[in-house]
Parts: sequence; structure tokens; C-alpha cells
Amino acid sequence: MRLQNGPLSFVVNFLLGVAWAAVLLGAVTSFLVFYQDNLLLALVSAFMGALPGMISVLLLEHIITGKERHLELKKQTALLEKLLIQKENNDLQ
Repeated sequence: MRLQNGPLSFVVNFLLGVAWAAVLLGAVTSFLVFYQDNLLLALVSAFMGALPGMISVLLLEHIITGKERHLELKKQTALLEKLLIQKENNDLQ
């Protein structure tokens, strides 16, 4: 749980959990299907089965990082506006 506020954050965090579950499920099921035939084939298949989930995780992490960056920039803007007001008040005196 990285994002803390709002319903959008809940949805993104929920989808992130679903994506990790898809990684695990895809890797395990693909591995077990091909395990009897060949171990190398089973490992490659596990990677290929986990790939869609890993792409989803990467995409959601990108969304989370963008939202965190946006929130941090809003905080910095508020602080800079405060500093500008203080500077203007000091220049007037």
C-alpha cells in the first residue's frame, strides 16, 4: 500500500495486488504444465506465463510514481509560494 488517499488510490493498490497474483499464478501454472516434459521448457514457460502480470505491475508502478511525483510537486509549490510571500513582506518593510 503505497498510495494513501482517495478511492483512486484504493483501486490502483488493489489492481497492483491483482497484478502480483497474476504473476504468481501465471508462473506456477505454466511451470507445472511443462514440468513433466522438460525443466528448461518449464522455466521458460514460467517466465512467459508471468510476463503479462509483470507488465501490469510495471505499468501500475509507473502510475503510482507519477501520482507521488505530482503530490510532491504540489507540496513544493505551496512551500515556494509561502517563501515568496515572506520575501515580499520582508522587502516591503
